[in-house]
Amino acid sequence: MLKLINLHAYYGKSHVLHGVSFEVRPGEIVALLGRNGSGRSTTAKAITGLVECRGSILWKNAEIVGKKAYQIAHLGLGYVPENRDIFPTLTVRQNLLLGQKGSGKGSRWSFDDMYRLFPSLRERQHTEAGVLSGGEQQMLTLCRTLMGDPDLIIIDEPTEGLAPKIVELVGQYLQTLKARSVSVLLIEQKLTIAMAISDRALVMGHGRIVFDGTPGSLRADAGIRKEWLEV
Repeated sequence: MLKLINLHAYYGKSHVLHGVSFEVRPGEIVALLGRNGSGRSTTAKAITGLVECRGSILWKNAEIVGKKAYQIAHLGLGYVPENRDIFPTLTVRQNLLLGQKGSGKGSRWSFDDMYRLFPSLRERQHTEAGVLSGGEQQMLTLCRTLMGDPDLIIIDEPTEGLAPKIVELVGQYLQTLKARSVSVLLIEQKLTIAMAISDRALVMGHGRIVFDGTPGSLRADAGIRKEWLEV
C-alpha cells in the first residue's frame, strides 16, 4: 500500500533522512519508534509532501514524491500532526465538517461514528475548539482526519501529554481503524501502547531504519532497545 524506497529528506542544507526504506501493508498498524531527533516526524512530513525529499514513495504503486500536500491527502493519505492544528474559533462540529471529503456520501465514517468513538465530542459539538482540553483537542484532530475517509493515517505522537484514561481511548480508536481496514503508521514514544497494538515495529536512529520486525522480536532484542530507544 505505502512503500518508501531509499528516501532522503532535507531541511534546507540539513540532510535528515538517509535512505529510509519500509512499507505499510493494507490493514496494518506499524509503529515507528525512536528517540527525539531520530527522523520519525520528518518521515511523516516527507510522505505527506511537507518537506523536500528525493527517493521514492509509492502509494498504491503510484509515485507521490513531488506532489503537493493537498494532492496527497486527496489520494487517501491522512496525517495527524503532533501539534494538533485544530481551528480554535470554530466549533467541534465545524472542525469535523472541514475534514469531510466532499459531501461525505460513501464515506466509512460519519459524525455519529466520531461521537461514538469519543462521547465527549458529542457533548461539546457546539463548543469552540479552542476551549477544549488538550485531550479533547487530540480526539478532535484524530476524528477530523478520519472524516476525510483515508485508507492510511499517519499519526504523530497521539498520546503526548495525555491522561492515562485518554491514552486508553486513543488505543481503542486505533483498534477501531484496523477493524475498518484503515492502515496506520503510528509515531509514538510510549512503547507500551505501541507494542500492544502494532503488527510490526520499526526503529529509527540517525535518519535510518535500524530495526524492522514484530513487537515480540523487538522485546527480545535488548541490544536494539538499549542503543536506540532506552534513555
